[in-house]
Amino acid sequence: MTRTDHPHLPGTHPAASTPRAVADAFDPARLTQARQLTTLTKKEVAEHIGVSPAAVGQYETGSTRPRADLIPKLADLFDVPIVFFLAGRPHGKLDASMAYFRSLRSTRSFHRDRAASYVGQIWELTYALEKHVQLPPVDLPGFSGGEIHPGTDLPTDPAAAAAALRRHWSLGTGPVTHLVRRMEAHGIVVIAPAEADPTAPSVDAFSTCRLPRPLVVLTANRADDVYRHRFTAAHELGHLILHADIAPGDHRQEREADAFAAEFLTPRASIADLLPRRMDFTRLAGLQRTWGVSVKSLIYRCRELDRISDATASRAYQRLHRLSVTPGFRPEPVSGYPGEQPVMLRQAFDLATSTTGTSLRRLAAELAWKPQRVLDLLGVADTRPVLRLV
Repeated sequence: MTRTDHPHLPGTHPAASTPRAVADAFDPARLTQARQLTTLTKKEVAEHIGVSPAAVGQYETGSTRPRADLIPKLADLFDVPIVFFLAGRPHGKLDASMAYFRSLRSTRSFHRDRAASYVGQIWELTYALEKHVQLPPVDLPGFSGGEIHPGTDLPTDPAAAAAALRRHWSLGTGPVTHLVRRMEAHGIVVIAPAEADPTAPSVDAFSTCRLPRPLVVLTANRADDVYRHRFTAAHELGHLILHADIAPGDHRQEREADAFAAEFLTPRASIADLLPRRMDFTRLAGLQRTWGVSVKSLIYRCRELDRISDATASRAYQRLHRLSVTPGFRPEPVSGYPGEQPVMLRQAFDLATSTTGTSLRRLAAELAWKPQRVLDLLGVADTRPVLRLV
């Protein structure tokens, strides 16, 4: 995160809304952020505003600034106010190499860049809300910005770390209910966009510890299934715990995050005697509902804990595939489980607007966004009726 103080902050200077003032105080990083969010290339931006791709590159590096007449064109292209490009406000700068992607191999670089810029804006929204509302303090052992026991480290072994976090959060040894809500209660910002992103189908989930608050994004691109959703949340929690100071990209890290998630959701000492030695799908379906993990994960756990053989596990997966459209085995939408849907930022916004006099327009002005962008990131649907001209 960087902040450069500048007198021309949005809404604080009468000339700040002029293209000339924006050109004089142009923030190159804002152009990069806007371009990455739209996944446009420098060539495409150049074609829209009538300059060369090299010129756009120079704008982004800061070696030159765009002319004043180009500022409205850039604002129109990226659907932002012209003051969006002003320097002087907190910027959640996050390089894509600083985030953990669940599907790293299949996620193209420009999709990772877009996701990193998206996370940056989520942090900027969080920062703006924290000016008006006190959010839950960060209680994540090992996180350098943690506000509770910031020096507390957990074991590096995934299973041991999962057990230690359970103790730290006083979760006991049974099922973890309302996982996403618990993560938020301990200061982790969790975002779950309501709709899949058709432009980035390979982006599954991602997280980062490199901003002042740990942040997890759970996308809807792969499957709307609460059990997969919960395991993914625990997987990303594992990254935050185990890999805060390690550069992402090692596939070993993904395996460790899976091992953390399995132990965190189904502790070996608690689940081992409950797992069948012969594949009993009725029993597995019951464990799925009780422990909040999928039958597929439970079959894997059976094999991992030597309850069944590889051959039995293989046959079980085949049978599960055939059962995947029947009640009890087909995906269950996340919308049916309120405790697994993030609410912290939305409730902070509601509290700020109801008690501190903050309005949507004021918050948008602080961020130099359009009001609709604030609503989009908060997951607030536009309830206005749609005028359709025939």
